Amino acid sequence: MPEETVSVAGEPLPSKTERGRSTIEWPYFSLDDVTKLAKGIFELGGTCTIDQLAGHLNQAASGGAFRLKVQAARTFGLVKSLQGKLSLSELGTRVLEPESAAAARVEAFFAVPLYRALYDSYKGKALPPSSGLEMAIVNLGVAPKQKEKARQAFQRSASDAGFFAYGTGKLVEPVLTPTRQSTEPSRKQEHSSEQDSPRRETATGSNGGGGGNGGESKLHPFIQGLLQTLPHAASGGPKTEWSLQERQDWLQTAAGIFNLIYKASANDVGTITVALTQSASVLPVKSSAN
Repeated sequence: MPEETVSVAGEPLPSKTERGRSTIEWPYFSLDDVTKLAKGIFELGGTCTIDQLAGHLNQAASGGAFRLKVQAARTFGLVKSLQGKLSLSELGTRVLEPESAAAARVEAFFAVPLYRALYDSYKGKALPPSSGLEMAIVNLGVAPKQKEKARQAFQRSASDAGFFAYGTGKLVEPVLTPTRQSTEPSRKQEHSSEQDSPRRETATGSNGGGGGNGGESKLHPFIQGLLQTLPHAASGGPKTEWSLQERQDWLQTAAGIFNLIYKASANDVGTITVALTQSASVLPVKSSAN
């Protein structure tokens, strides 16, 4: 007997031979919707439980809509789940980076089986009107009762990924600039260069904000964004007070960012956790009245 596939919600996914159910995978939510969910995982350090993510996004973890959104993020390839925890995939990390977001969105769009099939069917052709598009969606394996939702989700995601740049009547794969296409291959070389010559970056005065000499910072965009969140006083100068809880949150986010962009050595085992330890408060001494 074949192994049963289980969704994030813990419920069996429909069998491809079951009547009245879709036989091709498609997400109920758009690419923009799941990108916001991926951002929430990033803000929690890159790995979290479903309950933690739901609390962070102010949603009910047991709600069907939230569970479907998590499943949609997996369908787009932005999120992975393992042993009850959610984490960003490599594609999910790239979709949040400004330099690689456009290319990553296209890749995420094509990761959805229904969307890939529709693109292949209408590449270089005009899309039919809504009724005809829904018929094509049913022919590809979507259940008839879900055809309208599937069409709407497809159109929103196609727009999110840039396939409707020339109008909604035709799917055109976005033209990506060389910079966006080459961001990922050059990232390892960039890190290698930074590790080989750490003194050079210090000498140029790079501090995550572009430096004072007009040169572009070589720091990873995530680290630049982290540094920009350091608190400043209203006058623009350094802030002299910063609560311990705020420091803990900032340092824990930093640990999550390092975990996303740097690989640990083969012998490393464990997880970095920033803990706030509060000492026992000193109780005031009560004086007795004479």
